[in-house]
Amino acid sequence: LVYCSITGFGQTGPYAERAGYDFLMQGMGGLMSITGRPDGEEGAGPVKVGVALTDILTGLYASTAILAALQSRDLTGVGQHIDLALLDVQVACLANQGMNHLYGGAPKRMGNAHPNTVPYQDFPTADGFMILAIGNDGQFGSFCRAVDRAAWADDPRFRTNADRIANRVALVEAIRAITATRATADWIALFERVGVPCGPINTVAEVFDDPQVRARGTQIRMTHPVGGEIPLVASPLRLSQTPVQYRRAPPLLGQDTGSVLNGWLGLSAQTIDGLKQRGVVQ
Repeated sequence: LVYCSITGFGQTGPYAERAGYDFLMQGMGGLMSITGRPDGEEGAGPVKVGVALTDILTGLYASTAILAALQSRDLTGVGQHIDLALLDVQVACLANQGMNHLYGGAPKRMGNAHPNTVPYQDFPTADGFMILAIGNDGQFGSFCRAVDRAAWADDPRFRTNADRIANRVALVEAIRAITATRATADWIALFERVGVPCGPINTVAEVFDDPQVRARGTQIRMTHPVGGEIPLVASPLRLSQTPVQYRRAPPLLGQDTGSVLNGWLGLSAQTIDGLKQRGVVQ
């Protein structure tokens, strides 16, 4: 038997008996301490991520762990228990920020900026905001030439990423003054032509209307027993030989109780009705 248990804090340790939810883990696991505007700015303070990210990541870790345990079972004939904790996953997913701490740094909230790469954040435009994600010195040189600041690429303050980190404030302020002069779409068109990674900051509505998202079929429609035809978010998995199949829309609460209890456990209709009457199942 391969059995995976997911709890807030795991099966051991002083918090093992505590209840745990995603929001708690974002706070206790350090994510909120590095998310949000930095101290001294308007609106500063810890902020949670806009979705239940720790829950989602824990599910992904669970699927990987189960697959590994199944592979081990196939090789050894022995099953095992997987003890998976939301807090453990959140700590693991601190990623580079966790390593920044372990090697002597002090990770702090930086808004949308990156602690180890500059410029890698949001910038104002004439009609909103855009993201520049310049990941290496070559891309920075292309950016400098695109905005008619070719000299920046050889400026000792900005020549390398280490230089740009040391002079982050000066460079970011200079870039902000430039990007604010043109519309987001104009900048993106320019930067894409020269290979500078960039993009807009979309609303959720804009996401589903994005031509790339539409081309990838990220939204599907299915028939629901009560709601009629409903929109759903598609699976991101694109398997060449075994594509994802969408057999039916999400069921109503309790819709499959009878078939599961009968088909998997062999319970009779009378027994299932008794369980429903006692409120054991729905």
